[in-house]
Parts: sequence; structure tokens; C-alpha cells
Amino acid sequence: MNKKKILKELLNTGLYLLFVLAAAWLLSNYVVQRTPVVGSSMESTLSDGDNLFMDKISYRFRDPERFDIIIFPFQYEEDTCYIKRIIGLPGETVQIDASGNIYIDGEILQESYGREVIKPEKVGRAAQPVVLGEDEYFVMGDNRNNSSDSRTEAVGNIHRNDIVGRAWIRIWPLNKFRFLNHQ
Repeated sequence: MNKKKILKELLNTGLYLLFVLAAAWLLSNYVVQRTPVVGSSMESTLSDGDNLFMDKISYRFRDPERFDIIIFPFQYEEDTCYIKRIIGLPGETVQIDASGNIYIDGEILQESYGREVIKPEKVGRAAQPVVLGEDEYFVMGDNRNNSSDSRTEAVGNIHRNDIVGRAWIRIWPLNKFRFLNHQ
């Protein structure tokens, strides 16, 4: 082989590798990202040690919906993200009574994600009506009595621009692989 052919082949291979690396970087930063689950606040939907693919692009084209599982940063701990389910949407009023019933605008929320009845001491700030702003969401973990979520002042309402993405596919452990769609 002559030197010209070798150089051309090396240049083609280098450009191909550069393209692949650039595409991988773009995908992982703007489209899909692997995210580990730490803790049990989303049991039984998600477990400690699960790995997710997080969809980072769909909320650029549509608004988050009730029951979507979202990822957002915890404001008081750097490099810490929470994974919770959207319960209340912008403009709605959320309240939880002493019996653990969740109300949206005065109507009982029909859902089956919570593992158990919310204990009276876990109602938190939602014991009083929580009115959501035009860009705010009320989120809760599925393990309602073991979740730090919008019922606490530390988490509070989640602003739209704080949502990093939505949980899309559970990929690990492999025996639990599934798409995470709401009911």
C-alpha cells in the first residue's frame, strides 16, 4: 500500500471516530442519560440500585404530565438529584387530609401508585392547601411514608426549569427492564 492510501484511511478512521464521539456526547448531554436510583422513596416502581435511562428532550416539546416520573436537583445538596412522580400540575391546588386522601382542586386523586395510606404525620405542608404557580409541580415518591418530596419545605414545589428529564426506561437490573409509562 502506498503512503497516500494509508494516510487517507487514517484520516477517514479519525473523522469517523470524531463523529461517533461527538454524537455520543450530544446524546448523553441533550437526549438520554443513564441515572442510578438511590433510596427507596419510589418503591415499588423503582428500587435502590436500579438504573434508568432519563429522557432529557421530550419536555422541550411538551409539558410534563401528571404521573410522569421526573428527575430534578435537590437544592440543598450539590450533585444530588431526586426522582419523584408528578402529582399536581401548574395552577392546581393540592391538599392531603388526615386520612391520607390526596385532593387536586377539591377532587380526590384517582391513582394507584402509592404503596400505602399516607400517615397523618407524613402529610406535611399539604395538610393546608398548596396552590401551585404557573410553572410549579407537586411531586411525591410512590413510597409515600418514606419519601422526602413536595410535602416538605426542603423540597417544596418543583419549578418547570428545574426538571432535568423524565424516567423513561429501567435498564438494570435486567430482569426488571421495562418502559416507565403512567397508567
